[in-house]
Amino acid sequence: MDHLHDRAAARLAWTRAAHGDSTLNLEPASADASFRSYLRTHHDGLSWIVMDSPPAQEDPRPWLAIGERLANAGLHVPAVYSTDLQQGFLLIEDLGSRLYLPALNNDNVDALYGDAMNALLRMQTQMSYDDLPPFDQDVVMRGLEVMPEWFLGRHLRHAPDRTEQKVLEAAFEIVLNNMLEQPRCFVHRDFHSRNLLIVEHDNPGIIDFQGALAGPLTYDLASLLRDGYIAWERERVETWVESYRQRLKEAHVIDSGISSERFLRWFDLTGLHRHIRVLGQFYRLWYRDGKPGYLADVPRVYRYVVSVASNYPELSNFVALLERHAHGRDLTQVDGA
Repeated sequence: MDHLHDRAAARLAWTRAAHGDSTLNLEPASADASFRSYLRTHHDGLSWIVMDSPPAQEDPRPWLAIGERLANAGLHVPAVYSTDLQQGFLLIEDLGSRLYLPALNNDNVDALYGDAMNALLRMQTQMSYDDLPPFDQDVVMRGLEVMPEWFLGRHLRHAPDRTEQKVLEAAFEIVLNNMLEQPRCFVHRDFHSRNLLIVEHDNPGIIDFQGALAGPLTYDLASLLRDGYIAWERERVETWVESYRQRLKEAHVIDSGISSERFLRWFDLTGLHRHIRVLGQFYRLWYRDGKPGYLADVPRVYRYVVSVASNYPELSNFVALLERHAHGRDLTQVDGA
């Protein structure tokens, strides 16, 4: 605790010095699933955010570099006012606390997702990505393998036998090939309702972009429309997907040979990758990191995996494997929670 106390004191001293105001205080703004945390301070009638990004665990430089590129492309990311990269303190614009997630409803979702898809199209047509780490086979497979380890193994206490291993491998191969056959673009990687804020100008405000990769075209679209934290009717989602396909065609990102069916398969199976990974990750956050806050969202993520995979006959054995071991279990209940 001494270390945490020392860091809090250093952070406060740095913030006061950055503003030239020895009376400032900091209050928690939010934290995420990493070592990074955010604090709010007030000065001259304005509100500011201090991002605490301990360099040993969360080097702030990728966040700064990607943020600058997004801003240059006209996207609304937090402006940066002052930095201390050695300590890992950044004074940045306060985008407010109106996250998409609690605000979304049937009446405003078309407009709010419309803004988000406008931003996404700009990212996919105006952002360079050649120098970003690739969302390659290793990244895809590492993501998928989190699920058997933490969901099947650690949580359901089931070690897949040789036959089941083959079923998992075959399903993962289908998901992998689907991701690798898509055009590449800039991928935010966490483009969803907890990382988008409703702001007055150039909505949405975009955060948590430091993990950007060069990856598959439908990845961010699937993160947005098949969000682990909120679900919409399948027909509605598919209407959004088709309208976005048309826009990609008009922007010459894809050619007219990419049919609705093919694009939907890209979208479905790319979203499936994300949800298989998250299904493992949410349990890892509990069992390994002691963070229970994501457990309530597991049933939605599990339903996504099963319902989407059920639409593709080549994944029927995979669905059967999951249902066999998860059926009748309360997925929100874990040891010690």
